[in-house]
Amino acid sequence: MTTSTPLEAQVDLYCRELKLPGIRRVYREMARDSLDKGLEPTQFLAACLAQELESRKERRLQNLLKYARFPVSKTLDTFDFTQIPSLPKAKVLKLAGGDFIRARENVICVGSTGTGKTHIAIALGMAAIQENYRVRFISAMQLSQELLQAQEELRLPRYLKTWAKVDLAIVDELGYLGLGTGGPLLFQFCAERYESGSLMMTTNLEFSRWGEVFGDATLTSALLDRLTHHVHVLSFNGESYRFRQSTQQNK
Repeated sequence: MTTSTPLEAQVDLYCRELKLPGIRRVYREMARDSLDKGLEPTQFLAACLAQELESRKERRLQNLLKYARFPVSKTLDTFDFTQIPSLPKAKVLKLAGGDFIRARENVICVGSTGTGKTHIAIALGMAAIQENYRVRFISAMQLSQELLQAQEELRLPRYLKTWAKVDLAIVDELGYLGLGTGGPLLFQFCAERYESGSLMMTTNLEFSRWGEVFGDATLTSALLDRLTHHVHVLSFNGESYRFRQSTQQNK
């Protein structure tokens, strides 16, 4: 273990007080490197500050990824677009730039089970985080349950307010299970985000069948009116990835 000099101990203290963990972690090595290379003091300072900025950027990225609560890590690089001809790759890549979030537009991924809707949703969410957006991933059923619980505990407005700081809310697997009494609350959730934040949904149901989930034609019509006002619809028509992989493994 290396013993710190009194001056190094003082620098450590200053870094802690000023909340500069990036500099505190590397300044000793960078100081030695600066001496070896004959750098000017201002060059050494600039290098230390650059390191602190990079450290903060990485820390924020990790915090945003943790906050998003993705079930798995997925990227666009690992998605095989050739297997889903109905999905325009150019459009997906453009969405990855995050312009739709700045414009508070929505994205709806529609298609059969196993065609990669969740993969694309997570990948676009991760791309949004790279652009410094706050993202949160949740299944439609879990969201419905959390909304119901918040209502029962008389804290629904406070719960909805926690989503107000989310730039992109990703609601996965709408339509796989009925929402029951959670349907009207999910409608309220979507209404709260209308033109105030982006919403991305994955669903196995065509819009004409959403009434099966919400159980109310009027409510469904009002929801679709809001969701599709500013929307990018991604169609996933193709064979299930999981079924295809299973078939190939059994050959």
